[in-house]
Parts: sequence; C-alpha cells; structure tokens
Amino acid sequence: MGGQKFQYDESGSTFFYFLTSFLALVLIPCTYYFWPAAVNEEEQEKEQCEVVLRKYAKLKKPEKWKGLQKVTQRMIIVAGWALMAYLVYKLQQFDYEYANFDPYDILGVGVGSSIAEIKKAYRKQSLIYHPDKPTGDERKFMKLNKAYLTLTDDDARHNYERYGHPDGPGATHFGIALPSWIIEKENSLWVLGLYGLVFMIALPTVVAIWWYRSSKFSNDQVLLDTTQLYYYFVHKTPHMVFKRALMVLAASMEFEKGHNPEIVERPTDNIELPQLIKQLPNLGEKNKERPLCFAYSIKARSLLHAHLSRMKLPEDTLDQDRLYIVKCCPILIQEMVTCVSQLIMLAHAGRISRLPSLDTIEACMKLSPHIVQAMWDSNRNPLMQLPHVTEETLRAFVSKRRPIRTIEQLLSLTPNERSHIFRQFTEEEYNDIMVVCRKMPHIDMKINYEVVDDDDNVVFTAGAIVTVTVNLSRRPLGDKFEDVPHDIPHQKPEVLPVEEQQTTKTNSGWKKPQKKVNKSKSKAQQPQKKKGQGTKKEEGHQDEKKEKSKKNKIGNAGMLQEDLAPEEKVGDYTDEEESASHSDESLAEEADTESHRDDKNTVDDDDEWEKFQKGLTKREKALEGKSKISHSVHCPHFPEDKQEHWWTYVCDRKKHMLITAPYQITNLVDQEEVQLKFTAPQKPGIYTYQVCLRSDSYIGFDQVQDIKLDVKEAREIPTEHPQWQECSSDEEDDDDNDLGKDDGEESEYTTDEEVTDESDEE
Repeated sequence: MGGQKFQYDESGSTFFYFLTSFLALVLIPCTYYFWPAAVNEEEQEKEQCEVVLRKYAKLKKPEKWKGLQKVTQRMIIVAGWALMAYLVYKLQQFDYEYANFDPYDILGVGVGSSIAEIKKAYRKQSLIYHPDKPTGDERKFMKLNKAYLTLTDDDARHNYERYGHPDGPGATHFGIALPSWIIEKENSLWVLGLYGLVFMIALPTVVAIWWYRSSKFSNDQVLLDTTQLYYYFVHKTPHMVFKRALMVLAASMEFEKGHNPEIVERPTDNIELPQLIKQLPNLGEKNKERPLCFAYSIKARSLLHAHLSRMKLPEDTLDQDRLYIVKCCPILIQEMVTCVSQLIMLAHAGRISRLPSLDTIEACMKLSPHIVQAMWDSNRNPLMQLPHVTEETLRAFVSKRRPIRTIEQLLSLTPNERSHIFRQFTEEEYNDIMVVCRKMPHIDMKINYEVVDDDDNVVFTAGAIVTVTVNLSRRPLGDKFEDVPHDIPHQKPEVLPVEEQQTTKTNSGWKKPQKKVNKSKSKAQQPQKKKGQGTKKEEGHQDEKKEKSKKNKIGNAGMLQEDLAPEEKVGDYTDEEESASHSDESLAEEADTESHRDDKNTVDDDDEWEKFQKGLTKREKALEGKSKISHSVHCPHFPEDKQEHWWTYVCDRKKHMLITAPYQITNLVDQEEVQLKFTAPQKPGIYTYQVCLRSDSYIGFDQVQDIKLDVKEAREIPTEHPQWQECSSDEEDDDDNDLGKDDGEESEYTTDEEVTDESDEE
C-alpha cells in the first residue's frame, strides 16, 4: 500500500514556484499603484487659458526629493520584474523527467521493441553519454541505465506498465516549498535568529509606529490637536467674523514643526517676515492669545494675508511656504465647519451653554472660496476670479448704462457690448476670459420637502421629521447662453402666398385672436321676441336638443344601436326605458369611480415602488462611498488641481440659527440628490426657512431658496380603534365558546367524586 510522505524541496523547484507566486502577488498591485502615471498633456491643455497653463507648467517641475522618489520607485519595480523573469527562466530549466519517466523515449525505441533492440539502443547511447567518454554526461547516463534496467527486467517492466513506475506503487510525495537547508543542524541558530528578528522585533515595531502616527489624526487626516483647537476657539467666540476665523485657521497645528515635520523653518525668516508684516495692515500680530501669538501662527497668518492680497513673495523661501499652507487649507476649513456644526447641535441639545451663531459657520465657509481664488471678503466682485482682471481693469465693467457685476451678466451681453467693455484687453486676453466664463458652473436647484412614511406627507405636525430633498443639476455656464442670438442682422420678411401663410400658421399652432364679445351687450342688443313669434323654430331646436340628450343617455348605458333608424331611436321612448337608462347611468358612474380608485391605487403603488428603488440606490451609493472627483476649478493662485465641492444646509435667517448640519457634496458631475432632515417646531404656526447652497471654490455662485412650513398641532395618540374592538370581541367570543364547551361536554376521564359515589352505592 502506498502511503504519504512529506519532504523538503531538494532541487528547489517547489520553492521557486512559491517565490514566483508571492513575488507576482506583490509586484502587480505595486506596479499599478506606485508606478508614476504619465499626465496627458493634450487633454490638460485643451481649452485652458494662458494663466492656468503657467500653473500646470510649475506643477510639472517636481521638487528634488519628489523626482528622486519617483526614480527610486521605478528602479525598485523594474528590479522586481527582472527577478521574477529570472525565476521563471530557472523554473523552465529544471529537470522534470523523473516525474514523467518514459524509458522508451529515453532509449529511443518503440513500445513493442524486443530485448535485442533495447540492448542495441543502450550500447549505442552508452558510448556517447558514459562519464569516461569526452561527450559523457553523468545525469543522462544514469537515466539511460535506469531505462535499460526497467525494460530488461520482467518485474520492473510489469510495474512500469501497470503503475507507471519501475518500483511499483510508492508513497505519495508532498513537497514543502522550503529549501532543505532550513532544517539542517548547522543553520538552526541563524534561522531562529531570523524568525525572532522578523516576528518579535520588526513586526511589532512597524505596527507601533503606524498606530502612533495614525492615532494623531482624524478620519479626514486632520490632527486631533487641531480639532481641539477649533472647538476651544469656537466655544470661546460663538460670534466669529471672517478675520477671526482666518486667525484661528492660521493657528492650526499642521503649520507647527513639532506636529508636522514637513514644515521648514529657515534662517531667512527672521529677515523676510518682519518686512512682510510691516506691509500687512490689520494682521493682529500683537494678540496675546495662545497659540495665536506663537511664531508659527503669526507666520502662517501673514502668508495667508499676503495670499489674499495677491502679493509677490520670494520664490525660494516664503512663496514655497505659502503654497504649502494654502494647499492644506480646504481640508482644515472643512474640519472647522464640522466642529462648528457639532457645537451648534450640542447647544440645541442643552449640552453646552453658548450657541454658535449662523454667521460663525458661514464665515468659516467663506474662507474656502476666498483662499482658493485669493480674494478678500471685502472684494466681493466675482469678476476678479477671471484671468487678466485686476482692480485697475475692473473699472471697465462698471458703466452707468449697464453695470456688470456677475459673470452671467457678462455672458448675456451682445458682442458689440463686449467689444466695448474689453477694449483695454488684447485678443488673447479676451479669449482667455471667455473660455473661463463658459466653463463656470451653472446649478439648477430644485427643492421638495415632505414628511416621509406618513399618510399625508404634505401636512407638517409639531415635532414631525421633515425631509428636504435637494436636487442639483450642473452644466457649464456657456451652455445656458448658447442658444441666445446676438447681433442678428435685420432682414426683410419674405412675402409668402396666402396658402403657404395659412399652412405655416396652422402648422405652428398660431391662431388669430378673436375679439371678445360682451354677452350682456349682445343680449341687450337683440330685439325681444313677442309671444307666439318664432315658436316653430324654437320648438324644433328644443326637440333636437331632447333627442341628443336621449341619445347620449342611451349611449352611456350601452343601449344605443347603430342599425336603428333615427325615428325609432327617438319615437318610442317610454318611461320604463328612461328609468332603465337612469339605472344604467348610475351603474356606469359606479364603474367609473371604481376604475378611478383602481387607477389611484396603481399610481400610489408605483410611487411607493419608485421611492423604494430610490432608497435602494441611495443605500448602494452610501456603501460605495463618496467620490471626490467632480470638475476642475479655475484657480491660478491655488497650488494644486482643485475639484468643485458644495455645501448645502437649512437655516433660519431671522433667528440666525442653523437648522441642519452642512452636507458637503463632492461628486456633483451632472446631477446629485441630497436629503436634509430636521424636526418641525413644537408650536403650531407658519415658519420660513432657507435652503442654502454654497461653493467652496467660486465666489458669486451661492443660492438661497425659501421654504414655508405650516405646522399643525400634533395628532393625539389613538386609544381606541375599530380593529382593536373587533379583536377584543373575537377574543371574548372565543373565551365564551371555551367555557360553553367545558360546561356542555362531559369529560372522558373519571373524576374522584364519581369513584366515591360508586363505592357508597355498593
């Protein structure tokens, strides 16, 4: 009987298989994720203005350490693939003839060859492969000798023909994909030391470093110390303005070298920073609050002020620090907005005493577009976002006839008006401005609010959960003004024939307006008829009307027959037929109402099914996660490629209060749907709320829409219901029936009383 036998890999074939498979599992994902991707310059430069192209040209120049990092990654990946190719080549060189032993093939004879032919072939090849010969090969001679013995020995030949091996049925060999030198006695100390180094020192150290670094950050990769800083200052100053929010943002721990090793402190900062601070008014460098008075905070604040003022800084020193600080701002501002909204919700719940105002969270939101576009909050003109537009050239857009204050107004102008406004710009600058204007976003916002999972979802009761569904559809601003004709030369209309004019009017649906006739005047102008005049005509008209009404009644009941003559239809019309027609009419009306109810039920079912499907798609989207790719923002002063993100929320402007937490939309490519939920007020009345949409990248594209809630009193909790009464009555009937059965039916079993009575009688 053949057993099982485990053995280590002597030849190295199984170990090489294991090593090749493991290397392939590592190399394929590493090549996909870490190989530096080539940027498609043609698509990037398509429909871009000159200012943005300069920005991309700067981004293409990598820093020294980044270029070295990319080269190192490529070299490691190429070396790994070269090692894998060598392993595949070595696997092909291994000898597998012992595993597939064929003596006829080794000797070069047929299957039915005789002993003499086998000996002759053996002598011929032994003269070539014998180790003593110049052309000898020891391994091939050993296989040749084994094949000769297999075919000349009767038992070996029988075992080969039956079991496929000259030794007969052997043990099943399982190869362990590790070399045999691992278990040798001489190498045991080295192997044990390697295991201890990897599993007892290296692995715990790597896990500890990873945990120590990741425990400092939140889910959005913001330092937890920065989050605590935002909580402290927002709670300290619940009414925060734009400059105060900018000051708190500059104090983030991401800009301090002790918390972030990427921050660079140069000796030249001692010379360049004081000169920069003198040029910046209202910097607040004398503030004594900690950490607002620290050196890193003052440096970050001064660089942000210089960025908003679009000041030129030394390229190799302060400008590099400015680019890094501005790059970190969008994530930090989102964290600040989240902290303010959480504090507002805690204040509503009574957990904290100070309620942050609506102005505070909106001031934090304003930071993002103003930093992305490098504009102060005092300069609210959206035209400053366009290329080649400065404060000096901005005066050309202001005129007494038609002042231009938004980009939409600029696109709505005729070419003649544009040429008058852009007379100070060159043709290239004009083309750059128009390219950017057409790429700006145009958002259509539609709002629907209801009480979900309620019988009457339009009635808002006190304390009900109101769901506000915001549907957003985005398209380029240039598409809105594509179909608007401008400066079309006036042409004389072609005179068409009367027939063609009539056909064109009828085809286009145009009709000549008819003059309205005053009924009172027309009745007054008609001469009053005397009695007895025109009675025949009036009676004839009345008879015709009666006939038509009778025909309609019979037709509604399904009693009108087309084969009957008009005289028969009208003439013999008795009272019985009239009553039958009325009954048929009522039946038809009942059928119509029932069909209308069925249609209503089917429509309601379809609506419920659509809502259910929408809920499933929303759950699938939530499980898939939000994408952060939408549309690239035109921001030449921002150091990286910025994607459009939006905030939407519900607020109360009269009370300066936030109603729902701001929801950030990061994947608005074409259309997106967002649901905001809040609790209706506890007191009945009419309440007005505002649904706001804010951009984190552009200025002048925010939207606000009002919604009105007519809050009714909350419904009383029902204590009685017809179904409950029916259920209770059914239960009582069942209990009575059980009692009746117990009283009326005799038990089959004998009781103790019956036994005592029988004994007494005996």
